[in-house]
Amino acid sequence: MTTVVWFKRDLRVTDHPALAQAAARGAALPLYVFEPEYWAQPDVSGRQFDFLCESVTALADELAALGVPLVVRVGRVVDVLTDLHESAGFSALVSHEETGNAWTYARDLDVAAWCSANGIVWTELAQSGVVRRLNGRDGWAKQRNAFLRQPQVDVPAGITGPALPSDQVPRLVAEDHCPERQRGGREMALSLLGSFLTERGQSYRKDMSSPVTGEWSCSRLSPYLAFGCLSGREASQAAAARQREVKGTREGWGASLKSFQARLAWRDHFMQKLEDEPALEQRCLHSAYEDMRPKVADAERLAAWEKGETGLPFVDACMRYLAATGWMNFRMRSMLMAVASYHLWLDWRVTGLHLARQFTDFEPGIHWPQSQMQSGTTGMNTVRIYNPVKQGKDQDPTGVFTRRWCPELAAVPDAFLQEPWTWEAADTVLGKTYPAPVIDVLQAAREAREKVWAVRRGGAFREEAKRVVHKHASRKDPQGHFVDDRNPRKARKGATSAAKDTRQMGFEF
Repeated sequence: MTTVVWFKRDLRVTDHPALAQAAARGAALPLYVFEPEYWAQPDVSGRQFDFLCESVTALADELAALGVPLVVRVGRVVDVLTDLHESAGFSALVSHEETGNAWTYARDLDVAAWCSANGIVWTELAQSGVVRRLNGRDGWAKQRNAFLRQPQVDVPAGITGPALPSDQVPRLVAEDHCPERQRGGREMALSLLGSFLTERGQSYRKDMSSPVTGEWSCSRLSPYLAFGCLSGREASQAAAARQREVKGTREGWGASLKSFQARLAWRDHFMQKLEDEPALEQRCLHSAYEDMRPKVADAERLAAWEKGETGLPFVDACMRYLAATGWMNFRMRSMLMAVASYHLWLDWRVTGLHLARQFTDFEPGIHWPQSQMQSGTTGMNTVRIYNPVKQGKDQDPTGVFTRRWCPELAAVPDAFLQEPWTWEAADTVLGKTYPAPVIDVLQAAREAREKVWAVRRGGAFREEAKRVVHKHASRKDPQGHFVDDRNPRKARKGATSAAKDTRQMGFEF
């Protein structure tokens, strides 16, 4: 009998356990379903849809080379499966586990119910270091690292399966203007991985924090990992091979590759948070913060932030860059969310949706835990309020990035670029060609800090915070390494270190 391979966020044939298992059983029917209901959700965008379409096309080409077509259908998955069951008579369904948003979680429950009602065995396999049904974080790193060390799954030598027609795929979400978006597909992923490990990544540790240098020095692999054009295990093992090659050299590679491996580990760490607590997409991880910010956003401030018109030059430059490219380096992603949450006092659920749509590499498991972390609502992370003026001076010291994306500031001297309101001729620009700042940076930060810390006082807060730490905190030692065993004393020490950690681990690496 035929086994359906349901592709989701795993658009490749290399290191693909689900495809390999189906091929070993006999006939395989590779399937990708474009779901109109998904593309009507508030966290999706045209740039993501276009990247996905390119990646699905590339996957179809890879499967064709193996001798089997990719069946592409449009509709609800259970309806598509019903149709295929009638026409192809499959007996089993295999796919990878997915840590998605609330909509995909509910969709998977519907698929499970359909399989049960129709006598179909659905097998879900791991494709990352995320562990389902985990009971606390003690020992998680050991399981994650063991998975990453396992050999990659070979590409099946040849696959047989029924040739069924595919649907024409309509435009399911409005286009958005993203002229410098990365292109989808595995070929691009491998090209970026190769150039990062042999050339671009040499100064990764030093250069990744600035948008000026990060565009080149960061791996740029995040959308390919998000859509599964490349597996995390592939990236980690390729980096490990390169680490062995450069061991003992003094060219900066050792430190940079170590940082890259740490980012891959943090990627799984944050995805594990959403896997363990799906509701954190919708409510604060620590309940004491639930009513701290207004649920209804200040429309004027929100619009200014979304358009890159806050009057804070470096913030506006970063937001405009993100709109045009679909990508942003990790520190600036953190800053954009922090400024929205603290200085503008906007709820993370509202601003998080806008950023989700802007990111071509939107990954729910990373995005929502990070949105809360940068907004100070987890109850376990140190409150970090970025000063956007200082960030501009530190990360764009020559002003080249800010001037490119905020050309209205051409007349402002370098010394005043990041705070033009202090320039003696500010009235010739502010409120005319460039907006005046929507807030006073220092006063807004001071007020936000007082409000956040006021919530943290009291025994009830600390008791719930202990639960959050047990379930979600990384087990790191004071040097920032994951504790890789089940020793309770070390695990508690690592959890305490993580709870006090002030370093901001970003969305992209």
